[in-house]
Amino acid sequence: MNEPSASSSRLGLRSFRAKFVLVVGGAVLFDLLVTGGLALWNVQRLSRDAATEVGQGLQKANQDYMRSYAESTAARVNLLLGQVHTDVGTLAGVLQSQIDRPVRKFQVGEALARGAPGSVTVVYDEKGGWAQNLPGPPSVVSVWGYLLGPDRRPLPDVQTEIENSAVLDLVAPSLLESGRSKLQMYYIGPKERPIFRTAPYTDQAQTFDRLYPGHNEAEFWTFFFPGIYESWERWAKDPSVRPVPNDVTQTAPYTDAITGKLIVSFFQPLWSRDRKAVAGAAGADITLDQLAEVVQNVKVAESGFGFLAMSDGNVLAINPAGEKTIGLQTSSDTSTQGVTGADRSLRKSAQVAIAQLPLGQDGVIQRVMLDEAGEKVPYLVLLKQLQPENFWMSGPVRKETMSLGIVVPEREIYASLFAAQAGISQATNRILAYQILALLASLLFVTAAVFGISKRVTAGISALAGAAKRIQAKDYSVRVPISTRDEVGEAGTAFNRMAEEISFHTENLEHLVEERTKQIEEANQQISALNTQLRSENLRLGAELAVARQIQMMVLPKAGELDEIANLEIAAYMRPADEVGGDYYDVLRDGTRLKIGIGDVTGHGLESGVLMLMVQSVARALQEAGDMDPNQFLNRLNRAIYKNIVRTNTDKHLSLAFLDYDGGRLTLSGQHEELIVVRNAQEVERIDTMDLGLPIGLEPDISRFVATREVAFAQGDMIILHTDGVTEAENAAGELFGIQRLCDSARQFYGRSAEEAKSGILEDLMAHIGKQKIHDDITLVVMRHR
Repeated sequence: MNEPSASSSRLGLRSFRAKFVLVVGGAVLFDLLVTGGLALWNVQRLSRDAATEVGQGLQKANQDYMRSYAESTAARVNLLLGQVHTDVGTLAGVLQSQIDRPVRKFQVGEALARGAPGSVTVVYDEKGGWAQNLPGPPSVVSVWGYLLGPDRRPLPDVQTEIENSAVLDLVAPSLLESGRSKLQMYYIGPKERPIFRTAPYTDQAQTFDRLYPGHNEAEFWTFFFPGIYESWERWAKDPSVRPVPNDVTQTAPYTDAITGKLIVSFFQPLWSRDRKAVAGAAGADITLDQLAEVVQNVKVAESGFGFLAMSDGNVLAINPAGEKTIGLQTSSDTSTQGVTGADRSLRKSAQVAIAQLPLGQDGVIQRVMLDEAGEKVPYLVLLKQLQPENFWMSGPVRKETMSLGIVVPEREIYASLFAAQAGISQATNRILAYQILALLASLLFVTAAVFGISKRVTAGISALAGAAKRIQAKDYSVRVPISTRDEVGEAGTAFNRMAEEISFHTENLEHLVEERTKQIEEANQQISALNTQLRSENLRLGAELAVARQIQMMVLPKAGELDEIANLEIAAYMRPADEVGGDYYDVLRDGTRLKIGIGDVTGHGLESGVLMLMVQSVARALQEAGDMDPNQFLNRLNRAIYKNIVRTNTDKHLSLAFLDYDGGRLTLSGQHEELIVVRNAQEVERIDTMDLGLPIGLEPDISRFVATREVAFAQGDMIILHTDGVTEAENAAGELFGIQRLCDSARQFYGRSAEEAKSGILEDLMAHIGKQKIHDDITLVVMRHR
């Protein structure tokens, strides 16, 4: 009877082992196959995602590089033009001073006539029918035939113009030697006396005879620059009609009569003493080579290039390779009258994509397809607009905004992108091959391992099953005698430990529950005490902030004080972003003298509010001491604040400006936001304060930085003071309220009371902000001259 039983037992073990091998081996093999497949799929997905992320990052980086390169090159072109503007403005300032001070004008003219007769004595040319001074002086002055009398000498008022314009000999040589290289600088008289004085000396009239037949009998301005003088005359009547708020007028490139080079002229009109008429013009010429040099040196990637174009598409500067790439064709104006220029327009490009390129976009990268050897090749084009200029080209002066273009082959600018994508693809293929090999090796190893350990596992599992039944019968003294050190042995050890813990916890459950309950109650008491302490701290901190805010509001000017000021209406509004703000405004009164201050401490909150109170206290103390001089006032206030900042070891500082008003004169000092003056329903003046001071608290002595500026403040004028919390307030789309919206809003309320204007501007501001959170302190002060 014993043998059949043992045989059945062995058959059962072999059946269990077979089931173990079948189930476990099959499950493990299936898991490996699924896991391996998922791993391969994930590798491919990660490869695609990595290629996409890297591609987007490199594409953005390359585009940012193009924009940065374009902005820096545009800044260089703007700087070149700005330096020429400065030199022309300097020459115009000297000549305008002559016009504005007739006594000094005649004295200087007479002195130059005595000391340098060659500069004011002209000789008649029989062949040309004009008069011109002989070589020797720094400048040449040409007098056209219709400005000569019967004796072939300049008419009296023309001779006076010649003598007065000789001041060019004193100024032009140094201007030509300094700053940007200039071809020549000159003075042209008014329409009724258009003498032409140019430095350095050249055969001026002789060259004009050769290149411009008939010029000597024609009116100078109409012949050479038709429409420009009439535009200036309109500006004299109404300065607001200027296309760009600047008197300097730039011409289109044209062929210089003297040098034969393509040049650009810059004129600044001179005005009569009453500023109601044109009194001539100062000017300077630069060669187009100077602009072209900046643009032609542009090099992006291997063959990327730049170009400079007018708003109508005419290209002023480009290197030969770039000209060929975008298919430009050049044609020249062969007219024999006036100035002649060059036409090399994008609109006439042989490349259709270039001819249709939209020029009005600023900073937008466009992808175009260009023909190269019969194939379409992708290029990237970026246009960056320069500063607008008053521009003349055979007609009235108009606004012109030139654009700097950057053109680069897509294959070059994205070379690193393509290389990265290829590298990722190769790495992915290698990883996939390794994964497949690893999966096959794992399958072989798992199959062998399942067969190898199945026997040992089944024995241990049987012992664990028997012990589990005894635990089920609440026999917690059972232990499993498994001597192996594999996973099954660890399971047996864990089973024995679990049995011990069950036994222990069963015997000590009530004691553990009581102990845990006591611990929870103690923790709840500690939490309750901490909550009470936190509420107390919040109440104390809130009370302190409320006191600080109340103190801050108490020191602001009261409505009664402002109402007592004669001839002025002042309305003010301040709203801190937190409980305590860092904005400052005050109205200090000393008899008939007023000092109106506005400032903005960096950041906001308690520290900024305390610094604001320091400024108010120091300003009041200086005013009480009678120290109202704008320069000394700001310097002494800065010295006191700087010492307090050093003592408190804070990194705060503030912008601060003051308006001094004595009943007639208004003086501005200190560096802050722009001052806005509304003079009528159309005219709004913005006054920059960057050159009038330095932020308070940065340096111990700012006396060398402080300057003042007189501001016209007539009856009915309205002045707007504000902090950046107004202009930098955002709407839901992230758009700033901005200085232009503030000016437009202020203009709408011209003629209203200061209080009405303040309320109206704030309504516009709050409508712009909507439901957005206010992130910065807002301060607005409106002053109106009754």
